[in-house]
Parts: sequence; C-alpha cells; structure tokens
Amino acid sequence: MTDVQTVHDPIARAVIECAADAIVAVDEAFRVTVWNPAAERMFGWRAEEVLGRPLPNVPDELKAEFNAVQERLLTRRSGEGGRISIATRRFHRDGRLIDVRIDTSLLRARDGAPLGWVGVYHPVKDDEAVQHHMAERARLVRRLNDIVADLNAELDLAVVLDRITAALIELTGADAGGFVRIEDGRLRLVSLSGLPDHLRGTTADLRSSLVGELLRSGKTVKLTTGERRLDDLVWSELPGLHTVALGLSYLQNRPYGALYALFSGRKVGHTELELLELLAGHAGVAVGNAVAYAEVVRQRAHERAVTDASADGIAVLDRDGLVRQWNPAAHALTGIAPRDAVGRELPFEIPTPGETLTIPLESGVWLNVLAAEIEETGELVVDFRDVTEAKALEDAKDLFLATTSHELRTPVTVVQGFASTLANRWDEMTDADRRSAVATIAERAQSLGRLVEHLLRGARAGADELAVTIEPFDLVRVLEGVVAGFRSLSDLHPVDLEIAPGLPRAFGDALATDIILGQLLENAVKYSPDGGRILVRAWPEEKELVVTVEDEGIGIDPADLDRIFERFVQGEAGDRRRFGGIGLGLYIVKRLTEAQGGEISAGPAKPGEPGRTGTRMCLRLASAG
Repeated sequence: MTDVQTVHDPIARAVIECAADAIVAVDEAFRVTVWNPAAERMFGWRAEEVLGRPLPNVPDELKAEFNAVQERLLTRRSGEGGRISIATRRFHRDGRLIDVRIDTSLLRARDGAPLGWVGVYHPVKDDEAVQHHMAERARLVRRLNDIVADLNAELDLAVVLDRITAALIELTGADAGGFVRIEDGRLRLVSLSGLPDHLRGTTADLRSSLVGELLRSGKTVKLTTGERRLDDLVWSELPGLHTVALGLSYLQNRPYGALYALFSGRKVGHTELELLELLAGHAGVAVGNAVAYAEVVRQRAHERAVTDASADGIAVLDRDGLVRQWNPAAHALTGIAPRDAVGRELPFEIPTPGETLTIPLESGVWLNVLAAEIEETGELVVDFRDVTEAKALEDAKDLFLATTSHELRTPVTVVQGFASTLANRWDEMTDADRRSAVATIAERAQSLGRLVEHLLRGARAGADELAVTIEPFDLVRVLEGVVAGFRSLSDLHPVDLEIAPGLPRAFGDALATDIILGQLLENAVKYSPDGGRILVRAWPEEKELVVTVEDEGIGIDPADLDRIFERFVQGEAGDRRRFGGIGLGLYIVKRLTEAQGGEISAGPAKPGEPGRTGTRMCLRLASAG
C-alpha cells in the first residue's frame, strides 16, 4: 500500500500521485498521513518508511518555525486566507539541507473540525524573495542569540525575568507581555511590560488557564484570538487586545512558566510565534542559570553563616597551604584578624588529615587541631578549638594524683610502722612507748580521715551535690566557736576576734559557714610556718555581713589570686607546695559559699605596704537583719 492509496477519491489520489511537487500531510499529532512519490524523490524517504510516524525532515533549529506555522493556521479567520507560504529548509535522507518554499494549509473535516495540515513543497534556488526571507530570518536569529547571551550573563532571577519580557517585546513587536510562573497549581505574574505595575504578583488557576490548555495539548506554543476568551489572568487589562500568544519554559525538563505576548494593534504571523517559542525555550535556560546561581549563593551564605557562628576556629587552605577563609572564632582564638591571616600560612602546625594535634600558642592558649581534605578541590579544612581549660584540668588531675599519693603515703607508712612495732615488740616496750605509738597511730588516722573527708567534699562539690539549708543563723556564735577551737592548736599563732557591736544574724547555712571559716583558719595557720597573729573580723556592710581572716604568712602571688579557688590548684608563691595538701580546701570553700548565695575572695593582708606579707580572705554573706 502506498501513501496516496489512503485517499479514497480516485481522482484526488491520482492528482496527488502524479503531482510534480512534493505533497506531505500530517495529522494533529504531526504523524505523516500523506507522502506522495514527488516527496520520495525530493527527500529520499519511501512512503512506507514515514507513514504513521513523526515528520522526519524538519531540522531541530526549524521546529519552532514549523510549530508556529501550524498554530497560526489554527487561528486564522476566514477572510485571512487559508494558506501560509514560507521559504525554509528541510532535510534530505542523506543529511543534506534543501532550500524549499512550503505552502501549508489546514485540513478540515466536513463539520469544520481540524484534521491536520498539508504542505506542498517547491524546490527553490535563485529566488530573490526566498533569499531575502532567509537573510531576514538569519538577522532575527542573530539578534535572538545576542539577547540569549545577555540573559545567560545575568544571574539575578528578577532581572532575568524582566529582560526576558523586554526581549519578547523587541523580537515579536508585541504591545505588551509578561512571564507567569507555575506554583503549586497556580500561575503568578512575576514579570510584565506594557501593563500596569500593580498587576505584578497577580495569580490565577493553572488548570483553567491558557497555560493549562497548552500543557494538556502536549505542544510548546499556543495562539488565541479574539474569537476565543482573552480574560485569562489579567490580560484583559490591555485595551484592544485581540491576540494572545504564549510559549512554555522548562526548567530541568519540568514546566517552570510561560511567556505571554499580547497584541492589541498589529497582526501576528508565524515568525512572531517562532521567535516566541525560541525565546521561551532559551528563557528556561537563563532562568535555570539564575536559579542555580541563587541556590549556590544561598548555600554559600548558609555555609558562611554556619562557619561564622561556629565556636570552633575554622580555616580553609588552598592547594598551596595558604589561608582562604578565616572565621570570627579563628580570630578570637588566635588574635589574628582575617586581613592578616588570609593569603598566609597557618600560624601553627597542621596535622595530617584525620589526625588530631594539641598545640600551644605563644599566648598560652592550647588548641586541639583537626584537618580534613576536600577531595574535589584539593582544599584543606582546619578546625581548631580552645582546650586550655581541659588541658589545665588534665594537668591538675595529674598533679592531684601525684599529690594525693604523697599525702596518703606518709600517714599510711607511719601507721604501718608503729602498728608493726607494737605487734612485734609489745613485750619489750614500756607503757609510755606503747601509749606514744598508739597516739601517733590515732593522730595519723585522723589525718587520713580529714584527707578522705576533703576528697568526698570535693567530689560532691564538683557534682553540685553540696546540700545547704538557707535560713537565718547566729554568725557571732559560729565565729566564736571556730576561733575558740583554733586558739588551742598553736602557741605560735594567736587568734584574735573582732566583731562589730550588734552584728545582725546572717542568712545562709550555719554548718557550711562553720566549715568555711575552719578551712580559712586552717590555711592561715598552715601557711604561716613562722607563726604570726591571725585576725578574724566581722562587720555589717549595707545588706551583707563581711568576715575577713588575715594572717602574717607567706602570702599569695597576685597571678594566682583568681586560681586558688579551683580544684587541685595551690599557689606557688613562697613555695606553698612544701606544706602539702591536694588543692581542694579553697575549692570546697568557694562552692559552699556560692551555695549560700555568698562571695569569697582573696588578697594581700596589707595592700600597698612594701615588704609586708600575709593573706586576707574575705567572706560575704547575706544579712537577715
């Protein structure tokens, strides 16, 4: 069966079969229904190869022109003629391009319904009209390419959309235009030209719109005239509107929006439709570039915000090991401003990727440094954080273990020695020697008990488990009891107590305050090896009660004043380490004081007097009076 045999009228079939010009007909899906022998001779395909299949001879770059002609014929009025003639090119089967003039007409059924299109192809060579048409088309394509290049160079989405609309007006000669974006079943007017600006942002239902019809048709361009509804979205705002042309734009193979061209004066030809479809296609690319760029900018801004908000110092090094990024935390940790860091090497050693280094800076800050490589770029991300406190705590713990071992070893050794002596030489010892040995064992056991008690209190303080009862109590009574207990301990340390008359009651915990004052007096005696007066004073001050304990001992180095209340810390001034201890006494004092809502501080006993030593501890408690 040949193509012309599908034509039922014998005469019509004979005319098609014998025609000197190629005759090709397609249905509404652009599948070939007629392909006569002249078409076989002109294009090289046999009828059986093309019947029922998409038209094979339209070059990709001319498909928009082909679509525009078909769409224009669908909307032509009866008085405008039923044929469009264009000069163009078509493929031969061997790949050659053939210059042809095509007269295309719309095929209709008896009831007027469109059945497809028929084209009569004439070969052309030295036709001036054809040459002029091709030259004009080439000019338009060049201008379109220039516009597309400008669009692709712009990365701001709003600007891109406005330029697309402006380009539409220039290329098609439309009286107005706009770009609508598809958003969750709605259309939003995001760009316009030739229409009131207050219409920007207007929305409409997608399904009932012209864009919805175009999507359902499977085509990419649509033309609607005054014979059909023109109130889609807001286009009726344009006075005298008689024709609306629209083309779809795709982003990542999905419909993103549509470009509208509105005509209220001039008529619309297939060339304007072709340019509209081409511009709409390129608009998708330009919008895609702008959207991708906006996403990159957003992602980078997010990454920058995360980096800037990080408490860790973060530096990004290029392949040459030079700093390219330096966040605020890096500035704070190292003291090096970004302007002094970028473009230079890191001010400290870089660990092997995946490994961690702990590095001291000249400022005394200890950094924990980790590096990771970005394989795609060859860059190195260096993360570093301040571990000075952790390092100090680690050192303090090591010192604590060594000190505790020493503090435990001495009394344990004495207890073991005297116990062994009693066990092995009991009969040889006098009663006085036995009593002396037992007394020594008891004294050393008491020392061990105090040491264990300090350890337990220190552990509870570190775990915030110190229990206190906040209530009014008699501070005078507590002071007198503590001082009386210490007056009998040493002949070298006279302890004096001065209490302001009428001292009101304190608001806090009496037992905790007793422990605090006992520890302060114990330290005053301990760190005054050569003796000296210890003065305890108490007086009211506004809404507080102030208690001070002053000694004439070795004093505290000013550099250690802020540290002596930390765990496992002892000041070094005057060789305080030789007095023993594990550095928990003042830590417990501070925690018990804070648990009552009070304050504790340390300073020199006689500030401003050269050559004078000694320490002054100051306790402040709330007054209940």
